[in-house]
Formats: sequence, C-alpha cells, structure tokens
Amino acid sequence: MKIVVIPATYNEKGNIERLITILEEEVFPKIKNHEMYILVADDNSPDGTAIEVKKLMGKWKNIGISSGIRNGLGAAYIRGMTYAVEKLGADVIFEIDADLQHDPHKIPQFIKKIEEGYDMVVGNRYSDGGSIPENWPLLRKIFSIVANIFVRIVFTKFSIHDWTGGYRALKKEVFLKEKPKLDNYSGYIFQISFLHRAVRDGFKIGEVPFHFSDRTMGNSKIAPLGYIADVVGYVVISRIKELIFGKFGKFLIIGGTGFIINAIFLRMLVERANWHPASANLIGGVVAIFFNYNLNNLWTFKDRQSSGFVSYFLKLIGFYLSSGTGVLFIQTGTILALTQFFGKENYFIYFLIGTFFLLIWNFTMYSKVIWKNKS
Repeated sequence: MKIVVIPATYNEKGNIERLITILEEEVFPKIKNHEMYILVADDNSPDGTAIEVKKLMGKWKNIGISSGIRNGLGAAYIRGMTYAVEKLGADVIFEIDADLQHDPHKIPQFIKKIEEGYDMVVGNRYSDGGSIPENWPLLRKIFSIVANIFVRIVFTKFSIHDWTGGYRALKKEVFLKEKPKLDNYSGYIFQISFLHRAVRDGFKIGEVPFHFSDRTMGNSKIAPLGYIADVVGYVVISRIKELIFGKFGKFLIIGGTGFIINAIFLRMLVERANWHPASANLIGGVVAIFFNYNLNNLWTFKDRQSSGFVSYFLKLIGFYLSSGTGVLFIQTGTILALTQFFGKENYFIYFLIGTFFLLIWNFTMYSKVIWKNKS
C-alpha cells in the first residue's frame, strides 16, 4: 500500500522539521512492505513553514507540500487528502498534528489495524492506556473529557472513545465516500463530522491508544469555549436530524400507522364484540406486525432489505417472533397487569403505556437483529 502521512500546518516552522526527521529516521524504517510518503498541508504559513519543508524535500525524496489559503483545519485536510489520493495514488491517509502532540511512533500500530481490516483507525486518549497531559489545567481536562462523553452519549456510540482527536488513519475509500459531505466543516468540528459520517455509513472503526503530549513549541489554535459551543451545536442538530429524517423517524411513521391499525382492531373487538382487551390487542397486533414488516423492509431498512423469497421469509419469521414477543409480553402484558389492578375502564391508557415500552423494544430489535448492519 502507498501510505501518505499528512501533517496540517499553520506557523509550525519550529515543529515540522522535528516531526519529519522522526518519521524518516525512526518510524518509516520500521514499516515494511508499504511505501511511505509525507505530504505537508500548509495554509500559507507566514512564519516560513513551507520554506522549511522545501529544504527537507532536498534531503528526502518522499516529501511533498500542498499549500493553500487558510480556511480551517478541515479545509486543509480535505485539500491534502484530495492531493494524496488523486496525485499521489494513496491507499491509506494519515491525519497527524505537526506539533508532536501525536506520538508518531504509534503509526505502525495504526497500519496494523488497517491490515486487519479496519477502514478507519482513530487515536484513543481516553481508555486502554491512552491519556492526556497531567499538567493540563483542570478546566481544559474537563472540556476534553466532557466533550467526548457528550458526543458518545448523544450519538449512542459507546464503542468509540475519542471523537474529537485528530490522530487518524483511513482508507481512501472512506475519504472518497465522505468528502462531498465535509465541505461545510472546515474547522475543528471537521473531526467529529468525519468520524460520525464514517460510522453512520457502516465503515469499520478501530482504535489505537496513545499518550497525548503537550506542546513544547508554538501555540494551540483551539479557542476552548467556541470549540465546545461548536461541538454541542453540531452533535445536537445532527442527532435531531437523524431521529427525524433517519431510520428512527421512518420507524416512528410506520409504527404510528401500525399503532392506528392495532388501535382500530382493539376498540372494535372490545366495544362491539365484547372481547377482553388483552385478547383483542393480540389480534390487532398480528395484523399491524405484518403491515409494519413490509413497510420497514421497503423503506426504513431498505439498505439492508431482504433479497429473494428465502431472505424475505426468514426475516418475516424473525420479525414476527420479535414483534410478537413484544406485543405479548410487553404491550399485552402491560394491559393485562394494569386491568387486573385497576379495572378495564382505562384500558386504552394502559394500551398507550404498553405501546411506549414496545416502541423501544421494537426499534432495538429491528435495527440490531432483524436488519442488522452486516458490516
């Protein structure tokens, strides 16, 4: 594979020579069977970073530079990655800070993860031996830790521990897939957006723990309060859009229609045929389940839908078992228990309570079991 390591730089003259020397003399000699290249994505640094890089290009031939106007970290990486893929033929691309806060000696571990089949590998500062500097001020530590916990909770993706870091390796296929959607995120929020979209599109994500070192030269480009506001804004808005327009939103629409079908059968059988509410609910549930299965298969989970009669039939059986279990034990069980304790007069309220619990059960089972993501 051709692997291109991309430090994005702005006024990093004092650091870039140190990073490139470590990569060329200490890291790359340990990497076998891969062609290693360094591409500096410099934002026309006024301190002469590009001049320093060009001096090093005379010493090592596997170094290049992609210069452009300063428009944020994300824009610099997109420019550098595009050049790496289109001009250099990169198979794998690295993001790495030029200031040595990212330990370059961990690069072989990232490559090993890629070789094992991961599509994107992120540096992990928060578990499995990863860490942040002990000498950071308490407020900065809180910002860093809380921001990542917040993202994990809102996105409900707990297997990824570091959403905000910028030490990553990814296959070119990930970049080409996500590039059209990343142009609006030129600043540091680029990192969360990129990883979020890669996860949502089913790419396999791995982690490499590392110690995040403090800067010894130059100044950080992050404004903490503004950064936190950007993180909260992006994460909350993205999650709301996912819930409304994504699978869960479609699931709610279909579930709402199934709810109406179930409710009609329930009321007709109870009020006109004098059935017990629990028995009437079972009949309504059976009809609603069949309706829900077909619409979920064609719309909500169309990217994972059944292909062929056998697949359709097997998923239908699984759907009936899952939904039937929910209707019988969760929804009907709630109705039965509450009518026993409080009488039948408010049976429809008990039906609504049981339906709420059933909703949670169904979406979990549909997305994780019936139409689970094969990746």
